[in-house]
This record gives sequence, structure tokens and C-alpha cells, in this order.
Amino acid sequence: MDKRINIGLIGTGGRGQGLLELVFLHHKEVDFPIVCDIYEDRCVKAADLIEKSGRKRPEMTTDYKEILKREDIDGVIICTSWEHHIDLCIAAMEAGKYVGCEVGGAYSIRECWKLVEAYEKTKVPVMMLENCIYGRDEMMVENMVRQGVMGTIVHCEGGYKHDLRDEIAFGNENRHYRLSNYIHRNTENYPTHELGPIARILNINRGNRMMILSSAASRAEGLSAFVKEKKADDKQLLEVDFRQGDVVNTMITCAGGETILLTLDTTLPRYYSRGFTVQGTKGMYCEENQSLFLEDEAHVEDHFEWKKHWGNVEEYREKYEHPVWKKYQEEGIKEGHGGMDWLVFCDFIDCVKNKTDAAIDVYDMASWMCISVLAEESIAMGGQPVVIPDFTNGAWMNRKNIK
Repeated sequence: MDKRINIGLIGTGGRGQGLLELVFLHHKEVDFPIVCDIYEDRCVKAADLIEKSGRKRPEMTTDYKEILKREDIDGVIICTSWEHHIDLCIAAMEAGKYVGCEVGGAYSIRECWKLVEAYEKTKVPVMMLENCIYGRDEMMVENMVRQGVMGTIVHCEGGYKHDLRDEIAFGNENRHYRLSNYIHRNTENYPTHELGPIARILNINRGNRMMILSSAASRAEGLSAFVKEKKADDKQLLEVDFRQGDVVNTMITCAGGETILLTLDTTLPRYYSRGFTVQGTKGMYCEENQSLFLEDEAHVEDHFEWKKHWGNVEEYREKYEHPVWKKYQEEGIKEGHGGMDWLVFCDFIDCVKNKTDAAIDVYDMASWMCISVLAEESIAMGGQPVVIPDFTNGAWMNRKNIK
């Protein structure tokens, strides 16, 4: 019988409840003895879900410290608003609890250093629950890169291109933290979905690192127009001058010479896309049209007529599918963002059970989250280049990937 572990859930809003219902509670070896949220009604909903799954109804608290002081808790999952992630991670590490932390950007470079320093002092692992690293296409392309199919990788792109106007504009009604961020900040506020898969491919913090970034933001019009049309009775929000630009582009240069382009596009009408693109000396992958363009397959002759090859990724599944996804399909793909949520949680649970280092560790977390801080600075200075800190203190040159 699998070893049972106890997880405390901190943050039971939309993301926390969604993960509980679709992912967490389907792991039969995991129990949730206690849940926490500053809103009691959210605690009740989470407790109802846990009890409905056949588990004992959990205790509820509005104070996360109640979870951290319990000896029976093996680890915690943090699904709170962005601004609390790092402080809660540090508190959990100091309490000796393994941490799985949801994604988001940071608010200062100092808090990123504090995260790293807490880990180096306590040696308690923190895993960022960046699910996009576990996407089927992302893992397939990484597999192809490892095999040399795409040659030497030169440039990558990623985006969080997602119409969130409704979620943001109704933030007060839904108690959602994005609204405050879009009112007060102008930055790449959600960098890890874009950056995570690229960081894996480019071996960031493991033989390579990000050096410099420059960011530019468009004017901010999308939210104001949406509020005027959809919330004309919200006098307070109608007067808000949103700072967050509708489209933010961030260019990053790496120690190995590669470039990365990140795009945040969340306040205009558009289709959903993560814009995942990888270009190498032997070919490229483009997520937006689900296609691979490979030089050694005579694709070069069709570069003017490429639309007929859109969607050709399926032709390469059998040959290049990542072993993790081959096994996953045999066992049955689970719910949660196309199955990604299940895989990232499996890795976290393995980390807690086996007392091992996290696959996405504090150095990754600090490096990826700091992009929000630096992009904000660069935009404020008219796109001036900004140096990206080395949170590994030089160890990136010799660190190895964790499978």
C-alpha cells in the first residue's frame, strides 16, 4: 500500500477548489486534514469537496499558522493571491513543511533572495507548480531538442495570451486579486507559464542562465473599454486609470547567446494561446498552428505554402512523444488543463513522499518570478535593459537537470 501523506491547503479560491476537485482528491494516498482561507465560505466549499470524496471532513482555519504548527502535516499547497506566495513559502520552509506553490510573478528582488536564502538555511524543498512544463507538446518538443532533432536552439518565444477582461473587471465581486494588480502595476505580471517550458529547453540555471531583459508595454485601453460596455453602472471602476498595458513584450538574452521573447496579452479580445515557439538550426516548432518545420524532411520547399502543413505535429507523435506522455496515455489522461495539473502534482507528491529535491526548485522559482519586477522597472525606464540576478550564485554552471 502506498504511503499516505497529509497536505494542508492554503488558499481555497477558484484555483484551490478547482485543483481539489479535478486533481488533488483523485490521489487516494493523499489526505487533507486542514484547509485555510481568509474567507470562511471558501473554506466551507473546500471542506465539502474533501468530505464528498470519502475523506474525513477537514478542520478549517483563516490563519495559515494553524497549519504550519501541526506535526501531522507533511507538506502544504499554496494557492493564494500572488503577493503572498513567497512569504508563505518562507514560513512553511521554516516550519519544516514541503511546499508546492502556485505560479505568479514577484513584487521585489529582495523577496526572491529571501526565498533562496530560506531554502539554503532550512534545506526544505519548495516546488513551483508550473503545469505548462508538463504540457504534451512542450514535453515532446523538449524531447526532440534533447535528441538534437532541431539542431542548436537559438530563439524561443512564449506567451500568456488569454482574454481575462471579465475576470479582472469583476474582481471586486469575485474577490480576485488580478484587478488590483492591473490597476497599480504595468509589467509582465504572469511570466512562468511562458518561461517555464523554455527554461527547461535552454537549461536555465543548469548550464545556462538569463542575463538581461528589456520590456515594452502598449497603451492600456482594453479594460477601460470593457468596463464602459459591460459595467457601466460601476462608477468607481469607470474612473480607474488602469496602468497595465494591453500587450507587454519582454526580450531576454541568455548566457549561451539565446534570446527569449515573452508576451503578456490579457486585456483585448483574442483567442487563447501560450505562443510556445522554438527555433533551432535544423527546424522550428510553433504552437499557434501546431506545426513542426524540419529541414531534413524537405519542408524547406514548402516554406511559402506552409498552411497546408498546419497541425502536422500529430505526424510526429509516435516517433518523438515524450516517454512521460506515452505512459500517461496508456494509464489514462486525467483532468486539469489537459492533464498537466495531474503530472505536476504527481511530481510534488513524489518529492514529499521520498524527501527529494523539487524538479522545479527555489532557484527556478526566484529566476522566473523576478521577471515581473524587472519588466516593471524596464517599462518605467522606457525599455532600458535590466540585469537579471543570478540566484544560484554561480552554481548554474555545474547544476544538472532533475528528471
